[in-house]
Amino acid sequence: MNLVLWNDRLVKDEEVHLSKEDRGYQFGDGIYEVIRVYNGNMFTAKEHIDRFYESADKIKLVIPYTKDVFHKMMYDLIEANEVTTGQVYVQITRGGSPRQHHFPTEAVEPVLTAYTKLVERPVSQMANGVAAKSVEDVRWLRCDIKSLNLLGNIMAKQEAYENGCFEALLHRGDTITEGSSSNMYGIKNGVLYTHPATNLILNGITRRVILACCEEIGLPVVEEPMSLSTVYSNDEFFMSSTTSEIMPIVVIDGVKVGSGLPGVWTKKLQAAFEAKIEQAVHA
Repeated sequence: MNLVLWNDRLVKDEEVHLSKEDRGYQFGDGIYEVIRVYNGNMFTAKEHIDRFYESADKIKLVIPYTKDVFHKMMYDLIEANEVTTGQVYVQITRGGSPRQHHFPTEAVEPVLTAYTKLVERPVSQMANGVAAKSVEDVRWLRCDIKSLNLLGNIMAKQEAYENGCFEALLHRGDTITEGSSSNMYGIKNGVLYTHPATNLILNGITRRVILACCEEIGLPVVEEPMSLSTVYSNDEFFMSSTTSEIMPIVVIDGVKVGSGLPGVWTKKLQAAFEAKIEQAVHA
């Protein structure tokens, strides 16, 4: 089946009707989440749902469902579509109202939509590594909100794509922030470096799992901005996201990182992350 969650109903895709004046469509006035599904189970569901509600609070949008009800809605959607390995995409907008920049003064119901997608794990790329291209970070200053305003992200991703790269490595001046749809990490002399969770990055759920894995395997972590001018001298480098998991970056701007192959610490983190997936989906 291929059902879509529209507010509190599971319907066929063609039954979904959205207003031309929906504020998500006209202003990007909404938020979203992408949740990984392994073996029919959502991975780190609580963390994703908590962040969804936190993002809503930050833009003064009230989600009309409790977290428990929302959690069940996501699982009902997964089960209805018989998803095993894939993802759930969910977004909520402030709803439809006559176009004006400030919030509607009349009562407007938010609009929730969600759908599932079959997405295989990028096993080959995780084993071999990918390339990245540095791109100036021109996004707004509230990257901690997982909002629908992604034009800066997609322009960066497109630049990377046009240069044959998997991801864009974003930087503000000489300071590396994150990727266009990922968090970034460098490893030098047995220490992992990554940008702190400020307003300049999205505190990824996978990022949080990785930091816990670092503690488990004895890899020290320093949360401080990395310098673009020194990034090429890292021993290892990788990115993380819900769909890419822990993805080694072996080339940046045409320059090999370390040996040009996924590093020892990166492989240890991949193994630790794999163990957490197994533990979560088979618990």
